[in-house]
Amino acid sequence: MKFQRQAKILELIDRFEIETQEELTDHLRAIGYSTTQATVSRDIKELRLIKSLSTETGKYKYTAAAAGAADSFTTRLRNIFRECVTDIDAAQNMVVIKTLPGLGQAAAMAIDAMRAVDVVGTLGGDDTVFVVMRDTESAERFSRQAHDILK
Repeated sequence: MKFQRQAKILELIDRFEIETQEELTDHLRAIGYSTTQATVSRDIKELRLIKSLSTETGKYKYTAAAAGAADSFTTRLRNIFRECVTDIDAAQNMVVIKTLPGLGQAAAMAIDAMRAVDVVGTLGGDDTVFVVMRDTESAERFSRQAHDILK
């Protein structure tokens, strides 16, 4: 449950300009997560979320740590990926990843944050992630690595 909630937090801060812990707690409650502000505070710390200035509104909002952040952030994303994904299949240069309902975008975000060089792009839906790879070999390699993460 913790990793699913944290995956949802990453998805929420990507979709909405959330300025405060209270707002984040309210968003989580609105989608069915029974949580406290203390739990959200711990999640923010574990996910290493930071506040950055929004170019659209000029206000500070929560964002995921920038590239080059501590390895624990990557580890956390891998854990989220491991908790979200139920199946992986590759065909030619494409990989289709099935997730638990509502966690497709969080898994896609985890893939993007891993910064795999052969990933051209991801598209995350409710429970499916579509990953376009550079070539067939990249897709097969990515699929094997993703299966390894799940083990």
